[in-house]
Amino acid sequence: MHQVLINIIVEAIIEQYRSEEYFYQEILGVDHASWQQFKAGTKALSEEKMQQVKNLFSDYEWMLVQKIIRQTIIFPERRNFAVAEYRRLKTTIAKHWLNNGGVAELISKKTEDPLGKNSKGYIDLKVSLNYDQWGFDDILSFRLPAQIQQQLDGATVSLLAWVNENLTDTYLHLEKFDDQHEVNPNFESQSENQSENQNEDQARV
Repeated sequence: MHQVLINIIVEAIIEQYRSEEYFYQEILGVDHASWQQFKAGTKALSEEKMQQVKNLFSDYEWMLVQKIIRQTIIFPERRNFAVAEYRRLKTTIAKHWLNNGGVAELISKKTEDPLGKNSKGYIDLKVSLNYDQWGFDDILSFRLPAQIQQQLDGATVSLLAWVNENLTDTYLHLEKFDDQHEVNPNFESQSENQSENQNEDQARV
């Protein structure tokens, strides 16, 4: 159970900070030995630092992590796939929300790579479900390559259509997408076909 949680935490760190070392040194303020002991389960982080770890996730995402962990206790064979399953479920739930009254927001950002390389552009996709009660929205966040913005800017379909068509594949294969530094060459034609179908049905997404 502990290793599943650590794997998901490390994956979230890499997604958001690109460097595990940067996170534990600059964000948590702990040394390498303390971080390794935490990962091994031999030393706990302080309550304050553990809260900083939890801040990698929204409240809903943290709840989803706990559900994934419980599943791996019942079905131990799922432990090796827990991280991938967590990411897949995030995209599945986000698409369900957006097709049932949820709201999506894109936030473009640019930051210096903590690894000391070039500045990296990225976008945060925030999908939320509103209950008309302040502070109680459920939120799922996805950090995606900046090239996605180029896809959306040049497409004739809505963000909802892009999410339904591309979010799962893009989010589950971030490393491949980031290494290639290119957009999906088939997206434009897919978008045109989707737009034509939407116009025929006179449907508004």
